[in-house]
Amino acid sequence: MASRARVRAPELIGKGGWLNTGGNDLTLTDLRGRIVILDFWTFCCVNCLHVLDELRELEERHRDSVVIIGVHSPKFVHEADHQAVVDAVERYGVEHPVLDDPELATWKQYAVRAWPTLVVIDPEGYVVAQHAGEGHAHAIEALVEELIAEHGAKGTLRRGDGPYVPPEPVATDLRFPGKAVRLPGGTFLVSDTTRHQLVELAADGEEVLRRIGSGERGLGPDSFNEPQGLALLPDGTVAVADTVNHAVRVFDPATGTLETVAGTGKQWWQGSPTAGPAREVDLSSPWDLAWWQDRLWIAMAGVHQIWAYDPADGTVAVAAGTTNEGLVDGPAAEAWFAQPSGLAAAGDRLWIADSETSAVRWIERAADDAADGYVVRTAVGTGLFDFGHRDGAAEQALLQHPLGVTALPDGSVAVADTYNHALRRYDPASGEVTTLATDLREPSAAVLADDDIVVVESARHRLTRLRLPEEAVRVESVAHRTQRAATDIAPGTLRLDVVFQAPAGQKLDTRYGPSTRLLVSATPPELLADGAGAGTDLARDLVLADGASEGVLHVSAMAASCDDAPDVEYPACHVHQQDWGVPVRITGDGAARLGLVLAGLDAE
Repeated sequence: MASRARVRAPELIGKGGWLNTGGNDLTLTDLRGRIVILDFWTFCCVNCLHVLDELRELEERHRDSVVIIGVHSPKFVHEADHQAVVDAVERYGVEHPVLDDPELATWKQYAVRAWPTLVVIDPEGYVVAQHAGEGHAHAIEALVEELIAEHGAKGTLRRGDGPYVPPEPVATDLRFPGKAVRLPGGTFLVSDTTRHQLVELAADGEEVLRRIGSGERGLGPDSFNEPQGLALLPDGTVAVADTVNHAVRVFDPATGTLETVAGTGKQWWQGSPTAGPAREVDLSSPWDLAWWQDRLWIAMAGVHQIWAYDPADGTVAVAAGTTNEGLVDGPAAEAWFAQPSGLAAAGDRLWIADSETSAVRWIERAADDAADGYVVRTAVGTGLFDFGHRDGAAEQALLQHPLGVTALPDGSVAVADTYNHALRRYDPASGEVTTLATDLREPSAAVLADDDIVVVESARHRLTRLRLPEEAVRVESVAHRTQRAATDIAPGTLRLDVVFQAPAGQKLDTRYGPSTRLLVSATPPELLADGAGAGTDLARDLVLADGASEGVLHVSAMAASCDDAPDVEYPACHVHQQDWGVPVRITGDGAARLGLVLAGLDAE
């Protein structure tokens, strides 16, 4: 067996304490003899949610020898609220202990630089691997099997029940509902996300009329997997964004039937088709839907894009976005989004809640009205790191991770400003942002009902009916930036190394060209004098601009590894990918090298 670097794992500390342990605090000494997988995550991050799902099978298969520990490390201010973490653990069905680390203490001890990051600790308490991003479940499975064999033979493996203690269930009619739609008869259809169902409520928004779905995760004729967005279609049926199934379903309220119209049930990866027969193309965490210009538009949160399904010919295709995460306007094919999570059609505009940039954006036809010629524009928001609660002129207004948009009759847009617990309004006519209501617990969507607006209060597990106010609520302005320690780097040339070590039994497959990709940019763009752009080498020299003092380096890396089996014509291949946003500060005694681990351990 190949020797491995041995680095003693730092202790697990977090001011918020432990969840899912029955009130017990855990230490690495308590876990000695078990294989420990630390999952550094934050609940706003769709890639982190993907990893939670990737780990479920491994967690179940090796429950007697592997302990997964979630280390919740917040990006947004709201995510440092302990109750919000408690809610998220239940919302996303996390069935392992979670350390609430609001001050990023353990994050810093393990030198983590990205959400999500997985760290593997062997039964003797040593770090043996680190993986950033998605697509590593197969590699960790292979490593776990190797560690079980190695430490079983040494006598250092301790099997038995893990420290997970499930919380007591709470009885409510809805549990973390996601989105809602008003049916023609005046009732409401709600995605009861955590219970994997749809629920029809009476016109009062409270009485349960029926439940749709078994309540168990699945892609069958009577099952969903964390459904979110809903859209009423012209024929009276309802399209459903079946988020964790990576599918779009259609529910017929009249007959009760459920049909899959787009997606295969598998998650889309780089290199997969981006257009074609809808049932043959993979999707990635569709979060919301809207009927606009004779097509069903899909907020594809998992890949930072907008897609569209055409029921006339049964096809699906990318409509806007490059898969790069950020805020870039312009022609639809060149625009960047960051986890679009809400859609609303209004005349010639499709409004978008772009959650990770805390932005409200829209798509419209290009001025030349070319076929399928669309452009993307931003109404509110500046990028990935600025957020808060500030009203006034749209160019300086701030939101915090909005998940929903609703077109209002006067041409303005209501915004479910989720992490600010508020309902906001953007008026294109005046260019102003105001606050309509506060004290809403994680509102995720809203729907009009005559003269009222009905808000999905996700973390209060209910619909809340509000009269649309004539005047805005006065709220004290606050502004935030993502609080992460900057990395000190030296002026001049910076060596960027993305570390990737193929899993055991696999290798980079270059038979059809390069199997790696690296994309680098910066905020502000002027931070880099040279080195920005795309390439295939995972190492690159970046030249920092003279006089630059600070900024953020955006690095996106992808590597595909395949089974190292020369006699197999079509070996199994896996894609590993991650985006980093690394705050940097340029100082005379800073480092001349920046190492980012995609998979493996950084030896330098």
